[in-house]
Amino acid sequence: MSEWKNKTALITGASYGIGEAFARRLATDGANLILTARSVERLEALAEGLRSQFKVEVTVIAADLAQTAAWQKLFDETEGRGQQVDLLINNAGFGAVGDFADLPLDRQLEMIQVNVSALVSLSHLFLQPMLRRGNGAVIQLASTAAFQGVPYFATYAATKSFILTFSEALWAECQPLGVRVLAVCPGPTGTHFQAVAGTERTKRPVKMQTPEEVVEAGLKALAANRSVVISGFGNSAMVFIERFVSRRTVTRMASKLYRPFSTRA
Repeated sequence: MSEWKNKTALITGASYGIGEAFARRLATDGANLILTARSVERLEALAEGLRSQFKVEVTVIAADLAQTAAWQKLFDETEGRGQQVDLLINNAGFGAVGDFADLPLDRQLEMIQVNVSALVSLSHLFLQPMLRRGNGAVIQLASTAAFQGVPYFATYAATKSFILTFSEALWAECQPLGVRVLAVCPGPTGTHFQAVAGTERTKRPVKMQTPEEVVEAGLKALAANRSVVISGFGNSAMVFIERFVSRRTVTRMASKLYRPFSTRA
């Protein structure tokens, strides 16, 4: 029996990709769900299908995590009303590729707001009741981009580096008190992320994982109380090899990969 049967998971960015895959996988395990995103129609359709197929409770909360008021709203409409959240999955996030100086500043600041500020705030809000109970778990979606600077993807990679180190620190703080924290680091994954970020323009062949593969790696690592998991053997090997090369060299290699997205190259 899954440890999440009859437990409640809150998933941000649940309308697409990895967030949606987490919702389907946890519903299969008998978990009740709280799904949040901006795309209410997609969430409602997903929720109705999961209720019908798996007989689980699914709550939909519309929220735009770029708005600071949404963070407290999520807490008030769940834990604040006595709906205990056993698993928080901070999945919401987006990227934008191109020259840092040419990308709109507002868009990059919004990225930091969603990828970092919302994640920190939700972690802070929901960890407190988990720590008082002495159980619970938080999954944070980082990326293999967290392990090095990525030219032409500078702000996105920096947000993921923050998530990685932040999550490792929380794991050490919380695991002696019965609460697990995990950073999941996928590489290229077949979601609509590429369309939003603009990376679908590349002509380079990229082998992508499925969202379901990322979810399985994440839940397995969480069960083992790991602090970090890199999804996929190829991605793990790449990060491992980077340890033996100077950061300058790694950054130059990343620059060659993403230079086609430069407007100045």
